[in-house]
Amino acid sequence: MEISEGLLGPLLLARNAIDRSAALRGDEEWLARVWADEKTRVLVVHDGQTVIRRFTDGAAVVFLSPLDAPEGPRYLLGVDPDGVAYFAVQAPLPPGEAAGLRQTGALLDDRDAGLVVYAVALEAWHTTHEFCPRCGSRTTITSSGHMRVCPKDGSQHFPRVDPAVIMLIHDDEDRVLLARGPEWPEGRMSVLAGFVEPGESLEHAVMREVLEEVGITVTAPRYMGSQPWPFPRSLMLGFVARATTTEIVMDPVEIAEAQWLSRDELAAQVESGRLRLPGQVSIARRLIETWYGKPIPGDW
Repeated sequence: MEISEGLLGPLLLARNAIDRSAALRGDEEWLARVWADEKTRVLVVHDGQTVIRRFTDGAAVVFLSPLDAPEGPRYLLGVDPDGVAYFAVQAPLPPGEAAGLRQTGALLDDRDAGLVVYAVALEAWHTTHEFCPRCGSRTTITSSGHMRVCPKDGSQHFPRVDPAVIMLIHDDEDRVLLARGPEWPEGRMSVLAGFVEPGESLEHAVMREVLEEVGITVTAPRYMGSQPWPFPRSLMLGFVARATTTEIVMDPVEIAEAQWLSRDELAAQVESGRLRLPGQVSIARRLIETWYGKPIPGDW
């Protein structure tokens, strides 16, 4: 079966419904005005979670007004088509159901999913980049949470993203390669993935990672789509590639189990419970279902 580009379907953490409004991040007059506006909405984020409200068929973020928001670092997330400004505040969560993206990413609408991904990614960066990498001084937050500046040497530091390739490998017998890492329980499997190294193209990263992890050579990597994965700061770049060899030679540090599966074998293992696939919010799940040809029930 030929896997066509652009058919990954909805990438649930790649949605967005507001303008990020980068030009307004340094406009102190505008920022003060909208923070005083009761229509402004504030999302509180803490340790990758926010407060949600569940419905029968979904969930929504619980937003606060600026007046009710707790004290903490404040990040401008953007402005919606109606002119409503959205902020995140990094602080202990108010009362309510706390949840992370893995649990709620598939339940939130486009606006809320995009805002939470954005807020979680900014929080993760600020939490781990409080000090200047040049001199060790504590940096200060500027540009509405989109820059940190060292007061000692004046250096500017911006939120970083780590590119990672994630790839579905198939062979000439129309089988898919699934694997699991040593830290995963038996039965929990996914496609291969790895970080892009300095000075490396995305396509070469695909070929290198597959060869290093399972000893298989691949050809013709094709880009399929991307999705932010703020755990803590990855951008997952999805590919498919065809294997030119099929003998699996696992790197025991990276891989505990790997196997080739036909569609019938994958379906039988999922149905029996012997195989559990990645969750619906992951690009891995979309790659697998694109190869399979339709949605597959069940996940982690």
